[in-house]
Amino acid sequence: GINAEYGRGHESSVNSISWAPHEFGLSLACGSSDGHIAILTLKGDSWEDKKFFAHHVGVNAVSWAPAVSAGSPLNTNPQAPLKRLVSGGCDKLVKIWRYSDQDGQWVLESSIEGHTDWVRDVAWAPNIGLPGHTIASCSQDNTVLILTKEEESRNWVKTPLPSFNDVVWRVSWSVTGNILAVSSGDNRVSLWKESLNGTWECISNLMDDGKNPN
Repeated sequence: GINAEYGRGHESSVNSISWAPHEFGLSLACGSSDGHIAILTLKGDSWEDKKFFAHHVGVNAVSWAPAVSAGSPLNTNPQAPLKRLVSGGCDKLVKIWRYSDQDGQWVLESSIEGHTDWVRDVAWAPNIGLPGHTIASCSQDNTVLILTKEEESRNWVKTPLPSFNDVVWRVSWSVTGNILAVSSGDNRVSLWKESLNGTWECISNLMDDGKNPN
């Protein structure tokens, strides 16, 4: 088995960790209050780390993009899939990062505004062969944003869910990427799904005791 401890790379609390898709090998992203993201990758018997500055004040959340390119469910593209990450921080920003094989560095691809308080969580939706990318972000400003981008576009489109009654702590996609679970400070977990007309609708709203308040 693997027994390792990584404790020299960050200078403050580690707030989020996320395993990479298996296509990228054993690799782990770690976001810290020191503002950095560290990528730990197992190389032989030791861990290689690459650290880069991501957010002023601190990183609260990290999430990997799917390894299979959108629109290519069979991965017929002869090129290796791009390594991408999304992060959320105390600077109220959501950032998209791409690994450059040419430079051997993580580079900023997009910086997305829209939240007015700390971004608490981000989640890149699984890819099921449909074109485009989808990310969910949530914040202490009581909001959730759905970020979408067509494969060939450079722009991310922001679609807010209806405002919540309290801080929103976590977002998580179903394995098929079509249902979003949201947890908030009012002791509720709500489930959201995109309708045929492109709007997002709450399909279930549960309290902490599992009962539907509606």
